[in-house]
Amino acid sequence: MNTDKTTTDFQVDLSNCDQEPIHIPGSIQPHGVLLALDAAKLTILQVSNNTFDFFGIHPEKLLNQNLDILLETEQVNFLKDCLDAEDLPIVNPIDFIIKTNNHTKSFDGIIYRCCETIILELEPSTSEKNHVFFRFYHLVKLALTKLQAATNIAEISQILAKEVKRITGFDRVMIYRFDENWNGIVIAEEKPEYLTSYLGLHYPASDIPQQARKLYAENWLRIIPNADYQPAAIITTNNPLNHQPLDLGKSVLRSVSPLHIEYLQNMGVTASMSISLLKNQKLWGLIACHHQSPKYVPYEIRSACEFLGQMASIEMSAKEDNENKESKIQLKSVHSKLVEYMSVENNFTDALINYHPNILDLVNATGAAICLHGKYHFVGHTPSQPDIEHLINWLSNHQNQEVFYTDSLATIYPEAEQLRDVASGLIAISISKSQKNYILWFRPEEIQTVNWGGNPHKAVEIKANGSVRLSPRKSFALWQETVQLKSLPWKPYEINAALELRSAIISIVLQKVDELAQLNLELERSNKELDAFAYIASHDLKEPLRGIHNYSNFLMEDYGNIINSEGKDKLITLIRLTQRMEDLIDSLLHFSRLGRADLSMQPTNLNDVVHRILDMLRVRIEESGVEIRIPRPLPTVYCDRVQLGEVFSNLITNAIKYNDKPNKWIEIGYLDHSTRQITFYIQDNGIGIREKHFDAIFRIFKRLHGPSKYGGGTGAGLTIAKKIVERHGGQIWLESTYGEGSIFYFTLKGTE
Repeated sequence: MNTDKTTTDFQVDLSNCDQEPIHIPGSIQPHGVLLALDAAKLTILQVSNNTFDFFGIHPEKLLNQNLDILLETEQVNFLKDCLDAEDLPIVNPIDFIIKTNNHTKSFDGIIYRCCETIILELEPSTSEKNHVFFRFYHLVKLALTKLQAATNIAEISQILAKEVKRITGFDRVMIYRFDENWNGIVIAEEKPEYLTSYLGLHYPASDIPQQARKLYAENWLRIIPNADYQPAAIITTNNPLNHQPLDLGKSVLRSVSPLHIEYLQNMGVTASMSISLLKNQKLWGLIACHHQSPKYVPYEIRSACEFLGQMASIEMSAKEDNENKESKIQLKSVHSKLVEYMSVENNFTDALINYHPNILDLVNATGAAICLHGKYHFVGHTPSQPDIEHLINWLSNHQNQEVFYTDSLATIYPEAEQLRDVASGLIAISISKSQKNYILWFRPEEIQTVNWGGNPHKAVEIKANGSVRLSPRKSFALWQETVQLKSLPWKPYEINAALELRSAIISIVLQKVDELAQLNLELERSNKELDAFAYIASHDLKEPLRGIHNYSNFLMEDYGNIINSEGKDKLITLIRLTQRMEDLIDSLLHFSRLGRADLSMQPTNLNDVVHRILDMLRVRIEESGVEIRIPRPLPTVYCDRVQLGEVFSNLITNAIKYNDKPNKWIEIGYLDHSTRQITFYIQDNGIGIREKHFDAIFRIFKRLHGPSKYGGGTGAGLTIAKKIVERHGGQIWLESTYGEGSIFYFTLKGTE
């Protein structure tokens, strides 16, 4: 009672061919029988509808019956014992003898769990099992010896293809390797001369879609004895326990996708067997066996091939890891050098670019760019800075990985087509994504010719009703494609080298941050000690200085009439110097107090502050004739009202003082601002400041003019203003044209 009807009505079309649920086909291949059993009672819940062919019992009569309807009690008990095994697959296969119409048949039983269900698959077995085992044991042992003696992957692949063909007798055995995009290439082949060679041909990833690759990774072996089979449907359609189609992901008998059947038929293949090759639990390749006529491989031989595939996977992984050993050692050496350079350079970008080897040598790139805090550093052949800025914006918005790499940037970033000569390949590591700090490596386009086994693009067929469907390729003859806009691929160890550099940079940057934090703590402590010393010294100096000043005045008052004019001049100079010294000490005392006093922060209307200062300076403003301009009302800021008044006072006083123009003016205002920060300015048309003095004028007691010129002063006002602004989290700077005037800017936080 065979039928090709399956439980799933999934129709493969252009949009969903890679989503076909091949793990729940609802049917099996008919060279065996499948039973789905209740795990607790071993009641038959579902069964393939080909039981009559094997047992002479219609499937409907098996449903809801205990397994002892087929097996003797002793066999059922043995099965139960097997189900207690910790590693269930290791008990497979289990020999079963089943009576059918007064005959007995031997079966290989394969069991596995599927949720609460036990799946039992039965395949007829031969009576020469022991003979088969010993015959193939020696073949496998010989094959393993050869594999272990091989020196590289090419040699292992050729040995593997030859030995699998010898053991199984398939017409053609190929070793098929996947690339990073899941395209495949035949790297070894064993076949008779009359068959066309597929060696060296590539096959697109769509030939083995992702759900099929997943099953290959989960199951070491897959066999299709006769692609022209009629599927045996599973009844009932859904599992009574969960009302879902039976998951046949682990099934040996699982029915084959119609597209895959068509694919095999197009190749002229009737039987096939695939053995997975894994590396680090990931599908690395396949041993693909093809036969032009139906071919059934007994379980023992399949097990031998599976074992061979597992051993070959281990050998291939080890050989592949060793194949690039010299290159890896070279990159490790480059990495160590770069870390050494970074540890001695203050700026790690200099360490990565200015030495040899540099970051180009780390990943064998032809160009590299370091983008750090908006600054760009280049080495080798790279795109222009605007192109890199655009690329970084795209990376920041579209890529979240620590490392991004591609050998075909233009396929995902179309603008790169214009950069093909320098940037068809890209590795990018993010140091800080939020600040758009990246290191980029580039490789140019390398035009390549790829030999495909037939046109890699799936054919689209238009049906009579006008609908379309994907059709597997019908030709597997050589089909050459010239590939452009691609660079040489990045090797895995080169990607790892980029990642390791990222870790090293972050580690060094964090170390620098720690060192800077420690220095800041030390500096803060030193500043406090200096403030305390300045305060104590100022305070202690004032008393004797005041004594000198007073006694000088007493001398002048009491003995001025008996000392000569030269003595009077010296006394007057002494009094003036002590007064000057007292002013300096008062300024120093005030400056030291600034760092010790707490700020009284509050929302402050600066119009009130400025007008209070202008009132205090009214006499001086009137005497100088300076015009005060305030183009628009000043905003409210969050600050210490008293200290900020001192900033305005110092800057306005200086603007009044250092002005020799007949028409003097001062403008007080602010620039357009955000709620987070406001930039204020005080501009004058005074004498101006030479650019070489821009930094020096903020140093304490630094004067640009003689003590008696422009009204004198201690040279501490701008230093105090700078300290107050910085204590508010702002900055102060100036622009000036000598002889034409100055603008002092300072920033303050808004009241967000």
